[in-house]
Amino acid sequence: MTAIPRIARLSSALPFWLSLALVPIAWVGATVGGWAVILLPLCTWWLFSIIDSFAGLNEENEDPATPEADLFWYRLVTLIWAPVQFLTVFATLWYVTHSGHLSLMEMWGLFFGIGVISGTVGINYSHELMHQKPGWERWLGDILLAMVLYSHFRSEHMLVHHRYVGTPRDPVTARYNEGFHRFFPRVLRESLVSSFQAEKAMLARKGKPWTSLENPFWRYWALEGGFVLLAILIGGWLGLFLFLTQAGIAIWQLELVNYVEHYGLTRRHLGEGKYEHVLPRHSWNAAYKASNWLLINLQRHSDHHYKPDRRFPLLQTYGPEDAPQLPYGYPVMTMAAMIPPLWRRMMNPRVRAWRRFYYPDITDWSAYKAGTNPLPR
Repeated sequence: MTAIPRIARLSSALPFWLSLALVPIAWVGATVGGWAVILLPLCTWWLFSIIDSFAGLNEENEDPATPEADLFWYRLVTLIWAPVQFLTVFATLWYVTHSGHLSLMEMWGLFFGIGVISGTVGINYSHELMHQKPGWERWLGDILLAMVLYSHFRSEHMLVHHRYVGTPRDPVTARYNEGFHRFFPRVLRESLVSSFQAEKAMLARKGKPWTSLENPFWRYWALEGGFVLLAILIGGWLGLFLFLTQAGIAIWQLELVNYVEHYGLTRRHLGEGKYEHVLPRHSWNAAYKASNWLLINLQRHSDHHYKPDRRFPLLQTYGPEDAPQLPYGYPVMTMAAMIPPLWRRMMNPRVRAWRRFYYPDITDWSAYKAGTNPLPR
């Protein structure tokens, strides 16, 4: 009998299904109320940080040539998440706005936690799906992004971020010494503009105006508008308020991760607006086992930018000789990012060490400072 490759087995994929355990926790909060409404952020931020400290690192790499057929159980969790999240958001919205047993503060706290799910898991899964070739997978990614009113992230990520990461032309690359509280409003504004301009430029190269139905922004707006209308139909203005709460928290979670992933890292400027190719050294890497289960290996971000089309179970991890390493997993690092003095104390020495190690010949880093961020045309 032919042996089944380890990666093809359900048992090897099961740790990545831990995200589904967050759904019943949301319902515990909805039905019990009180302290239970904070269980979701406690689990995603603190519990996985604690598990990381005990589980340690996973520095093993799967064979990147593994056939697609052997990845079924890994892919499946990303494929089912859109309907799972849809039911979680809107069934919970109906329940809390019709049951009447939760106070406004309890409902807000619950949908804060649901936003943590739709940002930590939902947007992350949409990120995996948007990079795949099958159009229906990309559609699932669009649906997930529309549920948090951040559909333009797909255009920004695919057309701007991957092309310009580590350069002043990428809004999402956090500059050295730029605190998250300055980064967040800047990236909200600039990523929307840059994503629209990128799609407009693509249409112009085809001789079409931005108003063409080929512009994905029409799809983005239609999906987002449909979800907003559904929230109002289910729960009225209170339903809209709670839906916007989860969307806003999800966006905040995404941009916290974006902030961490490339903070202070830059590609060598070759002159005349050109930069070196993207390498593993241009993203922060983390090999913490438990948080990579929750985030489907997003912390192997160095390899994602090096090989963007790799499915998440095949992403490779790198040692410090090839990629800079975060001191902790994303749950801890995103919490630290909310406290700028703590963040700078943790990360600025690492950025300076990264510069000395990879670019000892560069002494003037002024060209990479915040404020020199021309948007792509």
